[in-house]
Amino acid sequence: MNVYETKSIKERIDGNPYVGRGLVAGMSEDGNYAVSAYFIMGRSANSRNRVFVMHGEDMYTEPFEPEKVEDPSLIIYRALTRYENHLIYTNGDQTDTILKGYEEGKTFSEALKSRTFEPDGPNWTPRISVAMHFGECVKELTYEMSILKSADPEGKACNRFTFDYEALPGIGHFLHTYITDGNPLPTFCGEPERITIPNDIDELSDAIWNSLDKENKISLYVRYTALSGKSVQERLINKNQL
Repeated sequence: MNVYETKSIKERIDGNPYVGRGLVAGMSEDGNYAVSAYFIMGRSANSRNRVFVMHGEDMYTEPFEPEKVEDPSLIIYRALTRYENHLIYTNGDQTDTILKGYEEGKTFSEALKSRTFEPDGPNWTPRISVAMHFGECVKELTYEMSILKSADPEGKACNRFTFDYEALPGIGHFLHTYITDGNPLPTFCGEPERITIPNDIDELSDAIWNSLDKENKISLYVRYTALSGKSVQERLINKNQL
């Protein structure tokens, strides 16, 4: 096994019908940008009835057709926010848990200690999270990724894993909730997967969106934050609004 094996995002997801929700964190090949991405997929009508919406610098999942919402729990939440030098993005309302933790002086992993996987047995969907930390110079960019997953098929206990990275040009890490489709859905295993990160935001956005299963993909957000000056490029795609 090559622990440094690095593939494109297309190679990681193309042909896989269901990787669930996915988080990407890394640095562009030229070292000029901190790179973040989040996508959601869905199999049920309730899950598919969603769009990403920006409110200032915060991003939320919101119903596309509010009158058709069956159950808002677990599918409607603030997915991305900023706090001081931290960019936080997650697949659930633990975004707010991490934010509150930082406000209280806690670390990323300390804040998430109070949370577990989602209560949607028998899938027990993992909670996946990223906190990207911006320093005073380019070389100080770091990011942490977390997955909270069930310790057994019955959901009796939670295993918590945190991965702490110093950013490298052209390298990113990809964490997603499921290995593939199934019943129950098989939970992601192992470390976040190494991927290549291009310099161009549209190249990455197109690669992710075009590689996701066309029936199950719902929304995608990609963000390139300049490490000099902190200007931001964003791409947001909602299948329901195409």
